[in-house]
Parts: sequence; structure tokens; C-alpha cells
Amino acid sequence: MKILIAADSFKGSATTMEVADRIEKGYLRICPEGEIAKLPMADGGEGTVETLVSGMDGELIYEEVTGPLGERVKAKYGVVQDEIAIIEMAEASGLVLVEEEKRNPTLTTTYGTGELILSALERGFRRIYVGIGGSATNDGGMGMAKALGYRFLDRDGNDLAEGGGSLGQLDRVDRSKVTPLLKDARITVMCDVENPLLGPDGAAFVYGPQKGADPEMVKLLDNNLSHLAEILKSDLNVAIADILGSGAAGGLGGGLVAFCGADLKPGIEMVLDILRFDDRLKDVDLVITGEGRIDGQSVKGKVPAGVAKRAKKLNKPVVAIAGGIGDGTERLYSMGIDLILPIVDGPMGLGEAMTEAGGLLEKTGERLARIVLLSQKLK
Repeated sequence: MKILIAADSFKGSATTMEVADRIEKGYLRICPEGEIAKLPMADGGEGTVETLVSGMDGELIYEEVTGPLGERVKAKYGVVQDEIAIIEMAEASGLVLVEEEKRNPTLTTTYGTGELILSALERGFRRIYVGIGGSATNDGGMGMAKALGYRFLDRDGNDLAEGGGSLGQLDRVDRSKVTPLLKDARITVMCDVENPLLGPDGAAFVYGPQKGADPEMVKLLDNNLSHLAEILKSDLNVAIADILGSGAAGGLGGGLVAFCGADLKPGIEMVLDILRFDDRLKDVDLVITGEGRIDGQSVKGKVPAGVAKRAKKLNKPVVAIAGGIGDGTERLYSMGIDLILPIVDGPMGLGEAMTEAGGLLEKTGERLARIVLLSQKLK
């Protein structure tokens, strides 16, 4: 039997390749004759750079840039095929870079992400893919745009402070010093969510709390993003408020459209296309996918759903392996997933499950192999 493992990382526990290696090890323990291929997978969020670089024999470039709270951080981005740069905003502006007690989306900035984009432009790359999952920010991409030469001015002509908390003071956007390198650039945003910029499904209300926002901050940030959208419509003639995905990464999705002329596309679909996933499916008997948690949100641009939809077109059976299962999981069965297996095999807390994820993945690989053997007997 030929098996393709194309799973996302289990964030905080195992990288995408570690997940695949552990599943393979467990499966082959029971079915040593199995022929397994492994394809690193991501949806535009954390791990996208390493996934695509390893899958396409690219290389990593390291830069020291501005972190979410203004500190200097070392961040990397990938380059492949001598023409494409792949940037992951979480490297420079990610939530993992901010200690929990310091999280405050009224202050955090995407400036470092802009510095990575500028670095790629200055090195001659004109096709740039930007993955925007895992952000610590809610500044509508203002910081990113500042790094590229935009100025955000209040009524007195002063530059706004960093962070989404200052956007309400914005009076106008100055484009006079924007880098000319942007003119020839083709920037595509790999987006793992479809949230609009504003409202109950928007950047502030849905993702603000996990970034440290209390209810009052959430309302302030939503109002400020609304104000930003109005200014961008009048100053740049770009309407971003209702674009699906514009609310991703605290409005960075919309900001990249407005300031860089970027296109927003589902991250998983881009990754699958770049890695020529459909070609790899042709002679496969079984596809194994998965992620740390599978629930109703997984249908919206996450790895298991994206993999399953492609596999379903070729009538390939799909098994999804998950660290945990939440409400709404049943929706994935209609998208091409045939079986969902949780790795947890007994009562345990989240911390224990994350710590023991490697061994649990191996055991799940064993269980899956036994299911395959049973199915063969039933035939």
C-alpha cells in the first residue's frame, strides 16, 4: 500500500515533519511492507516558510528586525527558484514572540514584517508570498507599511505611534517616500482564515482576546480599524472593509492589499499548488493528514480540509489525525475525510498531551495500521 502523509504541525508539540515521522514509525511497526511518502504541509500560518523551503529545496535568509513590541528579533524567510521569497509574518510579528503578560494589541506592530518584505525586495525578489497566521498584532498593517516608506499622520502632521491603539488618531496617509521597489512586486497573501476586517467576525472581536485585548480594547481596536478603512478609501481609493481575509493577522491581510497591491488567497490552496500536491496523489492508495486540533474551524482553509478536498477529486481515502477534536468536526466528513483519529488514548490534560505528542502519534500510527489490516480482511 502506498501512503502519503501530508499533515500540518501540532503547534507547540511537533513540526510537520516530526508529525509525519512519528506516524510513519508507528504504522510501519505493524505494517512494515507499507510504502510511505511524506510531504510537509502548512496553510499560511506558522511553519509555512520551512514547509515550502524543505519541499522545494530552497534556502533560508536571516535578518534582524523589529519585534512586536519594538525589540530586536532574529527572523528568517525563505527563497526558492531564484525568484520567489516566502515570508511568514509570525517570524517577526508573531504572538509567540510576546510573553503572555505583555500581550497588548493596542501596542504591538507589524513593522518587522515590513522589514522582511523590504529585505526581499532589496535582494531582487519580485514574487513574494506572505503567510499571515499567528500574529500578535491588530494594527491593520500600519507597521508593515511604515517599514516600506508610508507615513501615518495625525491632524498636526505628527507620525502615529506603533500599534492598533493609535489608529483612531489617523488623519492622512503620506505615500511620498514609499520604496519604488514595490511597483514591480507581485505580492500574494497566504491566508488561513476568511474573516472580514470589522464587526463580530472581524480582526478585533475574533482574535483580539487571544492577543491580550480585554472587552474595552476590542471595541477600541474595531473602531480604529474602521477609521483606518475610511482613511484608506479616501486617501488610497482602496476599500478593504468587506474583503474576505482582510481581518487576518489583525488587519494585516487588508493592509497588504491596500499598501502593497497584494492578492489574498487561501494559504492551503497555494501551498498545495506550489508543492504540486495533485501530481503526488496520482499513485497513492491512502492519504493521512491532520493538525493539532480539528473542529468546525478546520473547514475554513486549514490543512485537513484542503488536503481532503484535493484527494476527494481523485477518490483517494483520507484519514485525519488530530491532537484534539472539537465541535463541528462532523462537517469534515462531507469534505472528503473518511476517518478522524484523536491521538489521546486516555484521560490526560492538555499539557501532558502536548508533552507526550510524539509517542501518542506513534501509537495512533499503529492503530491506523491495524484498521487498514482489518479493512483488508473485511474485503
